[in-house]
Amino acid sequence: MLNIRTFTFNPFGERSSLVWDDTLEAVLIDPGCYDSSEVGTVMDLVREKGLTIKAIWLTHGHFDHIFGVTSFPGVPVYMHPADKDILAIDGTLATAVGLKGPETYFTTVDIAEGDILKFGNTEFKVIATPGHTPGGVCFYDETDGVLFSGDTLFAGSIGRSDLPMGDYDSLIVGLMDKVMGLPGDVKVIPGHGPSTDIATERTHNPFLQPFNEPDQEYF
Repeated sequence: MLNIRTFTFNPFGERSSLVWDDTLEAVLIDPGCYDSSEVGTVMDLVREKGLTIKAIWLTHGHFDHIFGVTSFPGVPVYMHPADKDILAIDGTLATAVGLKGPETYFTTVDIAEGDILKFGNTEFKVIATPGHTPGGVCFYDETDGVLFSGDTLFAGSIGRSDLPMGDYDSLIVGLMDKVMGLPGDVKVIPGHGPSTDIATERTHNPFLQPFNEPDQEYF
């Protein structure tokens, strides 16, 4: 059985997730913990449930999703290598909006499209969805019907592509070719805001509606 606890962290309202199964092995997805209090919130749950954090998975490298990475020393960090360039400018991006720069010296384990990431008895597939950042990915658990979409897909919206190294065309192609075709009942947990599901976004997301119109027939 998959267990998910989400937290809303840092001034950007970033959504971090602690995920574990019956083996009590866990992964921490996008730890945006901005200070020791927010780190403590995660660790309180880890201790309460008797969990072991086996890995940190990053959907992308933006500062609001990585503030807490170095607060969990010794835990391997998995990220698409294309976002190493994002880590290099995170300090500038964060200070530009009045926040402290995150620590970005941590080592990452490269992931790529189609990789299978495992913990306990659980498997997630890496779906590469560049566009918000060059190395943006989603994590998909087919068995439990859950997708962690980072800042690629939100409830009623999609990720920004106007930030440095963003690419709107790549974002849309990734969403339509790799995400919208997933089963409609797949729960989507985004990097900001409420959860949703694929069917709702496929039929109601205004940023995706033009791509769902049937082909016109001309007589």
